[in-house]
Amino acid sequence: MQRLRWTPMSRRSHIPPAPLPQLAGIDPVRLRLPPDPQGLWPDLGAYLTARYAGTRGAESMARLLESGRVLGPGGRVLRPRDPYEPGAFLWFHRDMPPEPVVPFPIRVVHRDEHLLVVDKPHFLATTPRGSHVFQTALARLRVELDLPALSPAHRLDRMTAGLVMFSIRPEDRGAYQSLFEQRKVFKEYEAIAPHDPRVALPRTVRSHIEKVRGEMAAVEVAGAEPNAESLVELVDTRGGLGRYRLTPHTGRTHQLRVHMNALGLPILGDPVYPVVAQAADPADYRRPLQLLARRLAFTDPLTGTDHRLESGLTLRAWDDLPGWEAGP
Repeated sequence: MQRLRWTPMSRRSHIPPAPLPQLAGIDPVRLRLPPDPQGLWPDLGAYLTARYAGTRGAESMARLLESGRVLGPGGRVLRPRDPYEPGAFLWFHRDMPPEPVVPFPIRVVHRDEHLLVVDKPHFLATTPRGSHVFQTALARLRVELDLPALSPAHRLDRMTAGLVMFSIRPEDRGAYQSLFEQRKVFKEYEAIAPHDPRVALPRTVRSHIEKVRGEMAAVEVAGAEPNAESLVELVDTRGGLGRYRLTPHTGRTHQLRVHMNALGLPILGDPVYPVVAQAADPADYRRPLQLLARRLAFTDPLTGTDHRLESGLTLRAWDDLPGWEAGP
């Protein structure tokens, strides 16, 4: 019966190299076994059974262990009856159901030795989450551009298209993420929504937005200190619709969608605001959310270069009015 290599819990920086390669751009899951002062887990199988009990991964983890697809340092195959060793590391790739292929390309807008900026299409998540794993911008770009260390500097909603920044080298990621944390990136969005001449624009919208994990829609909390601010400007009108320029001054989840809805101007194609729609066919790409991250401007913290980047994508509703006037 093989034993897992024990690693002191205080030595968190000494993580052994992963014994598994990326799978289609996705890193293997890495677990570190927690302390077990009460001796609850006589072996590895008992711990993993308890950890994943009641989740979708319960049956999958049992299969991974039985089939020898859970590995320890150096690539040693771990089995259910192996002794439980607190502090040990293990790795595995989850069994994932097939994902519908998002049939739109990702266009590179800018690339240098440090930074990658792309045009993310609608319906493609930025990073793996939930049922969207391999069909994400991160996984696809790692494979398509042969950049296995690529990491996101920020994120866009899956339903939103446009400019997304990635760090090419792990050691640069913090510098680019800090640009967003310190609000040193100018972001401008474009949206198509109903036009209502009674809504006075331009207008700066401020409110307190909360997004509860597991809930589809974010909500505005009346009377609470504002934590979200957006400038809304009307650029043009056509056929009962308006083309809007949206400039967020903060970065709350769904902020622009919530603020447009609060003005009575819900963005076309939005499946959440004003009403959460019934689950749609994940392969139905006919009515994308008409929201586009149009421009990014910032000074590169590593090279000092002033970047002024613009998306090459367009919003369909503006040129394809029939069928869009009624909203989502």
